[in-house]
Formats: sequence, structure tokens, C-alpha cells
Amino acid sequence: MRKIKRLKKKALFILFFISLTTVAQTVRKYSNEFMNIGVDAAAFGMANAVVASTKDVNSVYWNPAGLVNLEEKELSLMHASYFANIANYDYAGFAMPLDNESAVGFSVIRFGVDDILNTTQLIDEQGNIDYNRISLFSTADYGLTFSYARRLPLDGLNFGVNAKVIRRIIGDFASSWGFGLDAGIQFEKNDWKFGLMARDITTTFNAWSIDEEKFADIAGAVEGQNQELPENTEITIPKLQLGVARTFIFHYDFSLLTEVDLNFRFAETNDIVSTSFASIDPAVGFEFGYIDMVFVRGGVGNFQNITQLDGSDSVGFQPNIGVGFKYKGIQVDYALTDIGDQSAALYSNVFSVKLDWSIFR
Repeated sequence: MRKIKRLKKKALFILFFISLTTVAQTVRKYSNEFMNIGVDAAAFGMANAVVASTKDVNSVYWNPAGLVNLEEKELSLMHASYFANIANYDYAGFAMPLDNESAVGFSVIRFGVDDILNTTQLIDEQGNIDYNRISLFSTADYGLTFSYARRLPLDGLNFGVNAKVIRRIIGDFASSWGFGLDAGIQFEKNDWKFGLMARDITTTFNAWSIDEEKFADIAGAVEGQNQELPENTEITIPKLQLGVARTFIFHYDFSLLTEVDLNFRFAETNDIVSTSFASIDPAVGFEFGYIDMVFVRGGVGNFQNITQLDGSDSVGFQPNIGVGFKYKGIQVDYALTDIGDQSAALYSNVFSVKLDWSIFR
């Protein structure tokens, strides 16, 4: 009994310590946002409404439960540019089945801006402008994901988990390491598919290391503006994506995949449905296919309440379109996001390529 009491006291002490340290962290509405952009031009074309229907290598991002549908090893590559080609967004994923019941995957994401001008030392101590004092630096965010998926005893029910390592670098000024977990499930019944993806289920923790000497140079670069050293830790709160999809077949050669997703953030944001507890952003996508070779896609998502310059409010949304072609294990996809500039987000051209090992047979 005494031993049990001592264990209880230790457990209470540990829980108390964890609660204190958690409160001491900086919880942000928007943290590690580069991990929320998405991957795969096919998914972008459907406004990212794919959590229930994803079933290829890109499931490592959208819902690892979909990896159990793999029949071959698959490789996926994607590139997109943002902000008039200032920022580059790249992704690579690989997955393979272990047996009929399980599969594994790996992916890496990089979002970076290179060759940024560092003008903090432009003016020397005598007040003279010296362009030779300008240097260059880069800022880059990396996300590495390790995935595992398995079929459950209930027919049609699968689950998957992701372990994520986050690396963020801001020149020589600051860098951070982070770690988090995702979990997803899929259930298929007849022609209906259901999916749930929970991101950062344990909250993703980032620990920053800041060069205080370089920060002091930046903070004092403008006279009279002394900035405080920022928090060196931050926490990314969980997010949920819930989806329902159905596939329709017409005359054997034609197919139509439709999906509706709800994206939940547990914070008050500018999403079209927003409360102090959670915010909800819906997305709708479709994919029209011909003989499983040619695909046309469309979708609408990112519904946001936007305040205009004159103080009036409006609802912004992001319409996307895309096309794809698949032949003998090679699939090439393209998506144009935010057509018509209807959203606060900037449009982008997204290209991706997917290969499966059947092409080597």
C-alpha cells in the first residue's frame, strides 16, 4: 500500500510538472503552418477534400490509414511556388506495403525563401550607408514524417499514425526542433468512404534556439526600437479533418469521385464558422475520370470571413481546378489554386508526379 501511495504521489508530481511547463509554453493559433498547406496536385485540384478517399503514397500526409490500399511501392514528387516565385514549396513521399494488412511510408516537406537581403548592418557606426555590409540568408522549414498503417479486424476499417519531426531555420539567427504525432482512420462501406485525420494530437512542441548577439544587432538596428527576445518554445494545437466521399461509376469507363470535408481548428479564427471553442472550414471536391487514365478535378474550400479596407465584411473562398494523366504506373497532375482571386490566399501553379514500381516490370 505504501508503495502504491508513493507511486501516486510521483504520478501527481509528474502531472503537476507537465501542467506547469505546458502553461509556460506559447500556444499559437497558427504554428508550423507550412505543414498545413497540403501536398499532391491532385488533392489541390479537389480543394484538399481527400481525407476519406486518399489511398496512395500521398496518404502519408492526408491520412496514413489510406496506405493499406497500396499494392506496389510508390514515389511522389511535388513542386509549387508562392508569392511570385519568392517562396518554393517542395515535397517528396515514398510508401510501400509490408503485407496484405499493413504499410509504411516516409515523406519530407520543405518550404523556403532563399537569398534574403540582410540590411541590418547597412548603416555603419558613422551613419554612412555601405552596401558592402549587405549579406544574404535563407529561411527554410522542414517536415519529416514517418507513417504506419494497418487494417483492423472490422472489415473496411483501417487506421494509421504519423510521427513528425519539424526543423525550422532562420539564417544564423534562430532555429528550432519540433516533434508531434498524427492519427487517422478510414472506413469504407459499399460505395461510401469516411475518413478522420487528427493532426498534432499530442500538440506539436517546437523548441527554438536564438542567437542573442545577432538578435541584439537586429533589435537595435532602428534607433529607439528595442524589441524583446521572443519566446523560445511554442505549441501547435490539434486540428481535425473529417470527410465523407462516394464514387459513382457510369458505363464502366467513366467515374465520378465526390467528397465533402470539414476542417476543425480548436481556436477562434476567420473561418466561416467560428466560436471560442472551435472554427470550421468546409471544402468540397470532385474528380471526374475516364478509364482510370484521364482526370479532371475541381473544388472549393478555404471559406473565410474577410474584413475589407472600408470596414465591410465579406466571405472569401478558394476555387481550384486540376487535370491529371496516368499511364502504366506514371501519373502527372497539375492544379491551379484560387482561380479568379476569390480568396485572401495567393494563387499558385502546382505540379506533381507519382510513380509506382509496376513500371519496372
